[in-house]
Amino acid sequence: MQKPFIFKEAGALFSLGVLAAGGIHGAANAGTVSSSQGGNESPGKRDVRAATAGKAGVKKASAEPNVLIILLDDAGFAQSDTVGGEIHTPTFSRIADSGIRYNAFHTTAISSATRASLLTGRNHHHVGNGTITELASADDPGYNGIIPDSTATVPEVLHTQGYSTVAFGKWHNTPTHEVTPTGPFTHWPTGYGFDHFYGFNGGETDQYHPSLYNDTTPVEPPNDPQYHLSGDLANKAVAWLEQHEKAEPNKPFFMYWAPGGVHAPHQVFKEWADKYKGKFDSGWDAYRARAFARQKAIGWIPQDTVNTPRPQDMAAWDSLTPEEKKFQAREMEVYAGFLEYTDTQAGKVVDELEKLGLRDNTLIFYVFSDNGASSEGMNGAINDLLVTNGVPTTLQQHMQALNQTYGGLDALGGPKLEEHYNAAWAWAGESPFVGTKLVAGYFGGTRTPLAISWPKRIAPDKTIRTQFHHVNDIAPTIYDVLGIAPPAVVNGVQQDRMDGISMTYTFADPKAANRKPQQYFEIMGSRAEYVDGWIASVFGPRKPWVADQSFLLSLPAKLSVVTGWRWFGDTFGWMKWKPENDQWALFDLHKDYSQANDLAATNPAKLAELKRKFEQDAEANHVNPIGASFKVLIDSAMGPKQGLQSDWHFNAGSPRLPEWAAPNLRSRSSLVTVDADVPANANGVLYSVGDVGAGVSLYVMNGVLTYEYNGFSLTHTKIRAPLPAGHDVIEVKFDKESSKRAGPADVTLRINGQDVAHGEVPVTAPIGFTATGTFNVGLNRGSPVSLDYFDRAPFAFNGEIRDVHIQYQ
Repeated sequence: MQKPFIFKEAGALFSLGVLAAGGIHGAANAGTVSSSQGGNESPGKRDVRAATAGKAGVKKASAEPNVLIILLDDAGFAQSDTVGGEIHTPTFSRIADSGIRYNAFHTTAISSATRASLLTGRNHHHVGNGTITELASADDPGYNGIIPDSTATVPEVLHTQGYSTVAFGKWHNTPTHEVTPTGPFTHWPTGYGFDHFYGFNGGETDQYHPSLYNDTTPVEPPNDPQYHLSGDLANKAVAWLEQHEKAEPNKPFFMYWAPGGVHAPHQVFKEWADKYKGKFDSGWDAYRARAFARQKAIGWIPQDTVNTPRPQDMAAWDSLTPEEKKFQAREMEVYAGFLEYTDTQAGKVVDELEKLGLRDNTLIFYVFSDNGASSEGMNGAINDLLVTNGVPTTLQQHMQALNQTYGGLDALGGPKLEEHYNAAWAWAGESPFVGTKLVAGYFGGTRTPLAISWPKRIAPDKTIRTQFHHVNDIAPTIYDVLGIAPPAVVNGVQQDRMDGISMTYTFADPKAANRKPQQYFEIMGSRAEYVDGWIASVFGPRKPWVADQSFLLSLPAKLSVVTGWRWFGDTFGWMKWKPENDQWALFDLHKDYSQANDLAATNPAKLAELKRKFEQDAEANHVNPIGASFKVLIDSAMGPKQGLQSDWHFNAGSPRLPEWAAPNLRSRSSLVTVDADVPANANGVLYSVGDVGAGVSLYVMNGVLTYEYNGFSLTHTKIRAPLPAGHDVIEVKFDKESSKRAGPADVTLRINGQDVAHGEVPVTAPIGFTATGTFNVGLNRGSPVSLDYFDRAPFAFNGEIRDVHIQYQ
């Protein structure tokens, strides 16, 4: 039997094995309560320090380890050269080589869910994050996007142990309607236990022009051609470490560094992309074969692993034309440069720990991704949100726009495009598995490399840990290292059970028997149940790489019939899906590492056992109703209640407003009236929403008024008219012409009561222009919607805007 690590602190002994044997379920189960948002919160904070101040048993923390979590985004299992891939990741190698590595570690298959699970030690539906916050369903506790007070986060708990806490980068766990200048801020990082936050709040952001926050205050990045978000986040983390060491050298810290790379948009400086020039010219089929061979050669995967085949609806590389191959290879070069650059920035943080003498006693978890590689680029795209909006396009459309509007291949990776590589590159980067990001039923969506390093306590060991673990095990591991049980009460709220278990039993014994008996998975109907080396899987009703989801394009914006969670009526494609009719597969992971051999037909009893267990877990964790993730896609009224506002007034002093909280100027009929004093030969933006990838802007250039609808970089509809100097009343009438979600719109410009120009927007954005783009009056913050003023951004209006009045029609 393995002896637990034991270290002495403040006259007491603490064991790293104290909670490992059965996880920490028993330690926190007493007094489990249902999720609630109680009334004990101070504004914007859930103050756990007050809950434990002065209580006996709270240890002095001066000798405790610092904790650093590095979490990348949308990276693939077979992409890093540390584990058999072809993309250089020196920092991931550095952490793995100085510690230990795991090849059976799992995420939830999607961003918000993984992050909520990691930060709480609970299952993602248990903490309200069964989907991304943009698709949160207000009436379903497993999908409402709110981590409840009864499931305190790691930074909240570590405050009780005397830790400083800080978060840098991507935060994707605030309900979208709360990402506003006025909050509420309870569900921001600073409301979940972090002393300080610097980063962006949403699923993705432009790497050159991010929508940043310092705690809860919007801040703008410098207008510097050498600026890149990942570098900025590393520099800010380094500065924080220096300041913390000077101010509180004996106080341990918890740092969450989640840069948002390599989530789309894939953007990186040209010199980083050029490092990979020509390296992917042989294509995705050849890449996957090479990676698979290397994975076996270095022992990263078992020798009897089967490499699962490419999906039939992903093109074979040899079927592409020479020009198509050049486009696809360059997109992969950009992605590879982006990944190496991001990993290198993480290395700056580790360098600083060494410089300050903190590295030896810092426990580092390097989680290579929050889910599998993303296939949302479809056939290769110069805009990454087309699949989210359900707008099908052809590769030729993207290549034509790239060449005609943006200057060709050299524009890829630069600040004028928000691109995403071909889905087949994601598949290649997930060797040997089935699926990609969003496929929770298969390891291509959930399995990611993990490296843990703690030089003071963990000896370097290249023996691969093969124990089955999940992102919900990180919090219990941290608590186990500290020798604590999670508080039974936080801020007056009784705490729910923990779902994860400690991984410390694997630190010294790479061959230790697996102690995690079961784990469920579910994202957007793709689901699985793991029990003692067996897994039952359902792929789910949709393929993440297919945009032609007809229900999005054919159903009206609001449905007339909604019964429970099942939608009836004239639906199309997979929305006729009924979960109870799904076909399950069964795999014996003792012999089948890649889920290649379906045993459902030969072992129906085992399949039935696992299906029953999934039903039990679904009921216990608020997974039901299966399919709740789709509600907001079909009818936005099922999302978080934002009131019935249909009339707004803004002025030039208005702060930026995230698109998700702003008036819908992309797909809803509206009338915008701008009351302005216009100088001769006026210039500047009157209002804008979105960013360089997609959006709407009303601007004046040399006295000419222009309405532009940027259709995902593929189309730029511009409607123009001369604008006279003086006091003008400008109206933009936007009429959605059909009930189709992406249908065309008719646009009319009026000046001082007279119709002056008219045009049609061919395709509208049904879901959103951007993830974190903003609405602005009097200028265009962030990346510019229009290329016409790209080099003059933010292109502030040089007249006076008295009022911008927006009304839904």
